[in-house]
Amino acid sequence: MLSPAAYIDNSRALDAAVERLSRAERIAVDTESNSMHAYRGTTCLIQLSTPAEDLLIDPLAIADISALGAVLAAPRIEKVFHAAEYDLICLKRDFDFDVRNIFDTMAAARVCGYQRIGLGNMLEDLLGVRHSKKHQTDDWGQRPLPESARRYAQVDTHYLLPLRAVLREQLRLRGRLEEAREYIADMTRFELKSQEFDPEGFWALVRPNSLNREGTAVLRELYILRDELAESVDHPPQRLISNKALLQIVKMQPRSVKHLYDIRGLPAWLVRQSGDEIIEAVKHGIASRLPVKRPVHEPIPPPIVERYTALHSWRRELAKSRGVESDVIISRGALWDIARRNPASVDELGNICGLGPWRRETYGADLVAVVKGRG
Repeated sequence: MLSPAAYIDNSRALDAAVERLSRAERIAVDTESNSMHAYRGTTCLIQLSTPAEDLLIDPLAIADISALGAVLAAPRIEKVFHAAEYDLICLKRDFDFDVRNIFDTMAAARVCGYQRIGLGNMLEDLLGVRHSKKHQTDDWGQRPLPESARRYAQVDTHYLLPLRAVLREQLRLRGRLEEAREYIADMTRFELKSQEFDPEGFWALVRPNSLNREGTAVLRELYILRDELAESVDHPPQRLISNKALLQIVKMQPRSVKHLYDIRGLPAWLVRQSGDEIIEAVKHGIASRLPVKRPVHEPIPPPIVERYTALHSWRRELAKSRGVESDVIISRGALWDIARRNPASVDELGNICGLGPWRRETYGADLVAVVKGRG
């Protein structure tokens, strides 16, 4: 039975915790956000574990948690995550934290060839620990947090350091430590995207040629309205009105509010509150004379496509022989860069994102042979 984690909800306790953390060799880290329950999600809890203690830091209760940033940025201290990318995005977006010296247990498991790579699966398969994920979709912005939610959050980091030890030893025995370091670096590299609403994002919902000009205009109006309504009630847009419901409204083009009650995925309370606005958006789209046209991308020249296809086949066969997923070998983005560059030698493979020193040394000659048609 785990002892309860220390709940840090004031600056004095945070400063004391940071002092202890700064002396650690490695720290397990996780975050919980309310992105499934708010228009614009935020980090609501930060879990940290060392061999000596488990901590739950409440950033909603502490006005300034910047003291934690120095620990996360310290290159001497290894930070252990499971599926780090979203946590890193949240920490950067909400607190401007840069995290250095990362070990990602999910990435390590993929390099080892594991298929069941969710945290619950890994804990059960490698450590014999059962970890229910029933709190995964909780609203982490609620306060006070139930004791069961606190325990769930604690378990997310409590066993990460033992899991890291098992996986690192497996990587060492397989001679894959350097590959894992490079792969983890790739998996934890991200670009912080703007949170501003993009009114042209509706194109992602439309299959090519599935809607005529009028239908596309209606969808655009509804897509913009959905975002406005979601912001007004502080709810995620797709959980307020599903994409499928938006497309169903476009198909039906209802002329009165009563017809909206027949659409699955459109809450009745929202129809009562905003049904008139939805009908007006439909009418405005139908009456629109603005040209609506899908963005056109320049076609990729056939020689580049042929090189990419050859590289893709090489990657698939190598991944199959290794018993890993294809992106562990090399990312699709890197394959496209190689296909475009058409290197004549390994020296010309430099500065390709996702093709670090280990991959260039290990796969470079094969990659050049493939693009030359000799692979």
